[in-house]
Amino acid sequence: MKSKNKLLQFFIVLALLLFPFNTLAYSDKIVVGGETIGIEVHSKGVLIVDFYEVNGKLIAKDAGFQIGDIITKVDGQVINGIEELMEQLENKQENIKFTVERSGHEKEVLMSLVNDENEILKTGLYIKDQINGVGTLSYIDPASKIFGSLGHEIIEKSTISKFEIKDGQIYEASVSNIIKSTDGRAGEKNSTYNRENVYGEIKENEITGIFGKYTDDFSKRELMEVGKISDIHNGKASIRTVIKDDTVEEFDIQIISINEGSKTKNILFEITDEELLKQTGGVIQGMSGSPILQDGKIIGAVNYVIVNDTSKGYGVFITTMLEEGEN
Repeated sequence: MKSKNKLLQFFIVLALLLFPFNTLAYSDKIVVGGETIGIEVHSKGVLIVDFYEVNGKLIAKDAGFQIGDIITKVDGQVINGIEELMEQLENKQENIKFTVERSGHEKEVLMSLVNDENEILKTGLYIKDQINGVGTLSYIDPASKIFGSLGHEIIEKSTISKFEIKDGQIYEASVSNIIKSTDGRAGEKNSTYNRENVYGEIKENEITGIFGKYTDDFSKRELMEVGKISDIHNGKASIRTVIKDDTVEEFDIQIISINEGSKTKNILFEITDEELLKQTGGVIQGMSGSPILQDGKIIGAVNYVIVNDTSKGYGVFITTMLEEGEN
């Protein structure tokens, strides 16, 4: 009986070693962002966003292409962008075999190019291989150098779907002016960019934000404790963001409610800072990713505006972003 107990104890110890209680890899204290960043992401292959007529016909749609298809190969040759696609089509015209990714599956589409009225070969496709924009840096994990931003995924507007990325980068940006929000329409930050000053490489575009490796120096920046979901409460809090040039400022908000059941809309808040309301009219585009702070801890990141009342918005839990970034 004793030998069986010892054997059972051995398996229990082994199980504990194989399945540790603490599986979280992110740091207890992280660098808090707030600065405006330029964002550039590149697609996996070439995305079809629309069709155009050639000699009165939608030749690409008739061939079997669909909006949202991602062209990955031409006659078996891998395609990484528009330039490579054009190179592959340069000396081809008839019975070209396109391989596309559609809803996670590979499909083949056979199409011939057509001369238009000016004897120029046309595909009938509007295509895209990158998206540029502006957002706010949320955090940097000092141990892993993983950064997070936006608090939501990058959507391609024509297809209204998540942009499947190959890679990308974040870089220096400065707010030049602001178009204020009004109830019914979200405003936005207009920014100037310095693509030569790259801050980091984007690796993931997920529902809770964009993530990657921060490559610039952050060694002199202070760290702040990560707030757990149980630490968050209704009442006074603040956000960090930029409304002019590259100056990060802190503004007062009021947390109205907390929703643990949502994947991304976890913290409902209202801007109470009169200066921020005066300058922006509320939550604006480009503010996505702005860190939310409460009781000396970073607890979330701004990710959505409530369009019919732009003084209000949502934030995602910072722990949700940190967990996604570490995956």
